[in-house]
Amino acid sequence: MNIVCFRFLTFSLLASCALLTDALPRSLAFAETAELPRKSPAELGLQADQLDRIDELVAAEIEKGNLPGCVVMIGRRGGIGFARAYGHRQLEPTSEEMTLDTVFDLASLTKPLATATSIMKLVERGQVRLREPVATYIPEFAQNGKNSITIEHLLTHQGGLIPDNPLADYEHGSEEAWKNIWELAPRNPVGTKFAYTDVGFLVLGQVIERVTGKDVATFARENIFEPLGMSETGYLPEEELRARAATTEKRDDEWLRGEVHDPRAALLGGVAGHAGLFSTAGDIAKYAQMILDAGKVNGSQLFSPLTIAEMGRRRNVDGNERALGWDSLSKYSSNRGELFSDKAIGHGGFTGTALWIDPELDLFVVFLSSRLHPDGEGSVNPLAGRIGTIAAASIDAKESEANDTVVSSSSSPADDTKNTLLGIDVLERDQFALLKGRRVGLITNHTGLNSAGERTIDLLHAAPNVELISIFSPEHGLQGKLDEPNISDTRDEATGLPVHSLYGESRKPDAKQLEGIDTLVFDIQDIGTRFYTYISTMGLALEAAGEHDLKFVVLDRPNPLGGVLVEGPVLDLDNKSFVGFHEISVRHGMTMGELAQMFQAEDKLDVDLQVVNMEHWSRDQHWDQTGLVWTNPSPNMRSLTQALLYPGIGLLETTNLSVGRGTDTPFEVIGAPWIDATKLAQFLNQQNMPGVTFVPIRFTPRESKFAKEACEGINVIVVDRQAFEPVRTGLVIALALRELFPQDWDMARYNRLLANDQVYSAISEGTTIEQLNELIAPALEDFKSRRREFLIYR
Repeated sequence: MNIVCFRFLTFSLLASCALLTDALPRSLAFAETAELPRKSPAELGLQADQLDRIDELVAAEIEKGNLPGCVVMIGRRGGIGFARAYGHRQLEPTSEEMTLDTVFDLASLTKPLATATSIMKLVERGQVRLREPVATYIPEFAQNGKNSITIEHLLTHQGGLIPDNPLADYEHGSEEAWKNIWELAPRNPVGTKFAYTDVGFLVLGQVIERVTGKDVATFARENIFEPLGMSETGYLPEEELRARAATTEKRDDEWLRGEVHDPRAALLGGVAGHAGLFSTAGDIAKYAQMILDAGKVNGSQLFSPLTIAEMGRRRNVDGNERALGWDSLSKYSSNRGELFSDKAIGHGGFTGTALWIDPELDLFVVFLSSRLHPDGEGSVNPLAGRIGTIAAASIDAKESEANDTVVSSSSSPADDTKNTLLGIDVLERDQFALLKGRRVGLITNHTGLNSAGERTIDLLHAAPNVELISIFSPEHGLQGKLDEPNISDTRDEATGLPVHSLYGESRKPDAKQLEGIDTLVFDIQDIGTRFYTYISTMGLALEAAGEHDLKFVVLDRPNPLGGVLVEGPVLDLDNKSFVGFHEISVRHGMTMGELAQMFQAEDKLDVDLQVVNMEHWSRDQHWDQTGLVWTNPSPNMRSLTQALLYPGIGLLETTNLSVGRGTDTPFEVIGAPWIDATKLAQFLNQQNMPGVTFVPIRFTPRESKFAKEACEGINVIVVDRQAFEPVRTGLVIALALRELFPQDWDMARYNRLLANDQVYSAISEGTTIEQLNELIAPALEDFKSRRREFLIYR
């Protein structure tokens, strides 16, 4: 009896086998997925009759000989709504039926699940940086033109490396194999072409080992799989797992079962960054749930939501959409469901595996097969893609009472609350009714995006009954990349609209620029610090709107530092400037919409102001609790950590100090050639400031202040965000510099951003932080009282 006939005969039992699996007690059928509750499709907002179509599809493909069997698991944040085992996990030398707990060789699913996720854990810990050259961690890698390849290049397959170097390069031991890889030269110019490469992920596996001292198998087990309860996931499975593994092909006349199929991984001992991971559908579902929950596992945060968001952010790589370690929509995504959203990420494996996770649809689809068994001829990617399409189509648009799942652009994959809706999201949802018939000038930059990543420019340009006349850009220009004292006017390439710079000869819109406009719309992301100039741009534009009888609309956005803690000196009226627009404290705890209302009232501006409020944002939320993707608001504001440090560290940059500009960590470090790093760090640590510690360092800025000069200083490390007070910390650093280095620290321009004469004088004369706080308190309490009537959010 040939294999195809055998499959046809045995598949007549398929439906009953699936029903039998469904009927098994949960303790038996779902013993390894106990943490993920099994629910009916209806409880998860899925249509059971639509999902049942999967049976017929799989049956047809098994009959064709494209696979011996498979496991399909579909779920949402509320649990697993579909889990069935089809066909066989082994046909030769003996027949074994497929079971839900079958262990599969995941092949290239190793890349995102083990390697990329491990890299992101190291990124989150500050041990690896995406923009850093790989040679920073593996110096030997820099040979033959590879010195500019970064971690992100490898994660997105644009490092120019060969897909696979010859198998012979691995046949003389691992030491020789790595030497051969280090000596490779790029095939393509770095960062210009998408070329899927196993070699790149082999190298990433070594980055993990160099940084942590642990191979990818150990690091991933300890930091990902064990915390997730993925007890049946790992490299080199033990005997019990091998016994229920799906069989692949023969090697040396022996069937591979629980041994890695990839020949290069095998020659490296079974552990590699590109292949070698084994797992079950139930375990993979746990990982998928963590992604849908924005890094949360059983109520604890395994990864920051920002880490998960960055990992899943789409990059256009040579016409292919890729995320970090994941596929999004590329020439390799034939296993992708056709109805998935733009936020879906996924990957496949050569052995016949696929996983897709769609945060917007709140959906994951696990497809595991061993397509190569027994003849090496199987094909499953189209089948996996059709199953994904069925899964997405099964979603019921009505809210599921069981888990409050809403299938819409505002559904919340992050946690039990909904993601924040930005002002632009609300305006778009309401079909731009507020701007109907208006002729609009839009004040924005690269941060003016809706929660799906679409530009406010494009949305307004395409909106019916809205005429977008022109664009106005703030400091750093429309793209947020310029660090120049004056920025010229330009034109937006996508729309052809003129872009008037509000950081050039004039910083306030003038009559000529406002010709033909009846409404100014403001949509720029602020960072919650008084001297960040986007506030001033809004304030001056608000004044111009009043002077020219224009409507002014603010599309509100979160204060990324939250809206609760308010601290620091309040600006003196006599010290108003473009870096100090209004009498507010350094850390003001207000949104741009709230500030606009304060400016209008306190400056008595006769202007028609309207704020489009956010939804699902509360004052106690920092950015990483909103479910929104972070966009660097300016060239040297590259992370939420730096934004948190900026109110205190930024105060110091007008003095003869480097605050890290020209390094990879602006505002996380300060230093100068005249500082004794150990002395300063010890002094500051003795102050026992809450939520922060200081590490003595040496660094050399590439540009900006002290460019190419060796500096000593400190790395400011936030250890408890809730306790940390950035302005207090900055003031204590200023006091330390005044006490330790009175002849070296030139504080003549320190008041430029501090903007409070009394506090400046007290520091220059020598005082304590307690005395400073007493000095600051009266005006600060007055500001807190003033701001209350303008607060929009609870």
